[in-house]
Amino acid sequence: MQHFQFLHQLQQCAKFHFPIIGKKLHAQIIKIGLNNCSLRLCNNLIDMYGKCGLLDNAVQLFDEMPQRDLASWASIFTAHNEANQHKKTLSIFPNMFLDGLLPDHFVFASIVKACANLSALKVGKQVHSQFLKSSFSRDDVVKSSLVDMYAKCGLPDNAKSVFDEILFKNLICSSAMISGHARCGRKNEAIELLRKLPVKNLQCWTALISGFVQNGNFLDAIDVFLEVRKEGVDMWDPFILSSIVGACANLAALQLGKQIHRVVLGLGYESSLFVSNALVDMYAKCSDIDEAKKIFDSMLKRDVVSWTSIIVGMAQHGQAIEALSYYDDMILAGIKPNEVTFVGLIYACSHVGLVTKGKSLFKSMIEDFKLSPSLQHYTCLLDLFSRSGHLEDAENLLNKMPFQPDEAVWAALLSACKKHGNTKMGVRVANRLLILGPKDPSSCILLSNTYAGAGLWENVSKLRKLMENLEVGKEPGYSCIDSGKELTTFYAGEACYPMKDEIFGLLNEFDCEMRKRGYVPDTTFVLHDMEQQEKERQLFWHSERLAVAYGILRTVPGSVIRVVKNLRTCGDCHTVLKFISSITGREIVVRDANRFHHFDDGRCSCNDFW
Repeated sequence: MQHFQFLHQLQQCAKFHFPIIGKKLHAQIIKIGLNNCSLRLCNNLIDMYGKCGLLDNAVQLFDEMPQRDLASWASIFTAHNEANQHKKTLSIFPNMFLDGLLPDHFVFASIVKACANLSALKVGKQVHSQFLKSSFSRDDVVKSSLVDMYAKCGLPDNAKSVFDEILFKNLICSSAMISGHARCGRKNEAIELLRKLPVKNLQCWTALISGFVQNGNFLDAIDVFLEVRKEGVDMWDPFILSSIVGACANLAALQLGKQIHRVVLGLGYESSLFVSNALVDMYAKCSDIDEAKKIFDSMLKRDVVSWTSIIVGMAQHGQAIEALSYYDDMILAGIKPNEVTFVGLIYACSHVGLVTKGKSLFKSMIEDFKLSPSLQHYTCLLDLFSRSGHLEDAENLLNKMPFQPDEAVWAALLSACKKHGNTKMGVRVANRLLILGPKDPSSCILLSNTYAGAGLWENVSKLRKLMENLEVGKEPGYSCIDSGKELTTFYAGEACYPMKDEIFGLLNEFDCEMRKRGYVPDTTFVLHDMEQQEKERQLFWHSERLAVAYGILRTVPGSVIRVVKNLRTCGDCHTVLKFISSITGREIVVRDANRFHHFDDGRCSCNDFW
């Protein structure tokens, strides 16, 4: 009787996440001696520890068990999956066969889930093959997991093949299929599948919206969200709210993000960790770093994502000292940084020239936290050396790092050579990058600029022909501005846009005033071999200038003008925006491909170092 009471109580602890009570029950079980004779009790203890977030306790108990059955293995796999230790799930899976056991449907479902979260397609296909040969091959739960796995691995056709084999399709597998189509860019198929469902619930709509977000279709995600809300469907779920907040972040749709934030407050979801994390990230990406700080400081609970979001946000806004201060607080709070944290920290050092600190952090990551640097970390460190003018250190690092230098690494060094006027090294690096065969249009433009700066017009001509052969073209520059009521996009050099005459007139006024204050157009940022006057005209129509002028005309006087640009802001536009902020007395915030620039009273937060 006592045995069944313990089982029921442990199951309740697992269900409602009561780890303290669960530990007390475990102590009582040990005291009575039931754990030595009950395999079922031990399995429930492992399940309880796993679902209560106490993986170490689950592993210790599992390792001490003199005998294990399939339920034991299924419980430990689930415990690792609950802790997002999916790699560990797959690494210990072969050990189950050493116990003389073959997977059942519970084990198959757990292993497939780990493969799905890791996008481990090769292992997933092997497990699928084992499943088909097993006596559980008709299990619909495992098939639903396979649908999710193939969808997350970007194979919607494979997912659909498995989906069609499921006899009794429930909302779980249907949602996985909807999400898979949306994630792979199959918008129409996803919507059509959802419409065909006889019953729709929040999970289905969440699958569609989150799938769009993961695919980068942020506008579609927001459109669906707003459309469903108009139809009266209750969409107020923490997960879907965080997805929409994430979409606002990537679109820099600050006003919509603020509206969602108000909803979060009204519903009391500010205590949700992942919603709060999403809000911190959204405000940082929408250029309101002060609001991001307020939300972070008000959070009662923070995890590594919370700390990393604010650190990266500070870094991108050029507030390196604040980013490093948050890192110190993070360590004092007992939160272990992850790889992304160090990317943000070294990035912060890079954009203000803190070479010694950046090197120290790189060393600490390896020695103190036993994290293996990725190519991205080496790229950040190389960028730190390059931007600070330590070109020889950068080249030495490039030659010694344990990764084959990719296009981004060579491009970073080439950009630094151009910035610091080292033409000889720049041509040498350009030649190496050209041999590599650049695929990124921005790299090709950087190559052209380097050769043009060195007067090697023949090389520029060859490169343009190569670009044509590779069908590589420069991504058109565009800037998007949130005027409070709508998002308006401007493309560089476009002839038709809102309020064209007013914008043209205002830019002409600015140009006259700037020249009085000493402005001289820097036409080195114009690649083409053309007359000086034509080069100046090219600069005049850069998209960020159009967006800023529109913002000044349309927004409330004194309000902050916020612009998002898809490419790196050129040096001449950077100078122009400093002048405009001084002339108008307006703060201008530009998020370009590299970082945030806060222009205020003729100065920029990057201190002309970007």
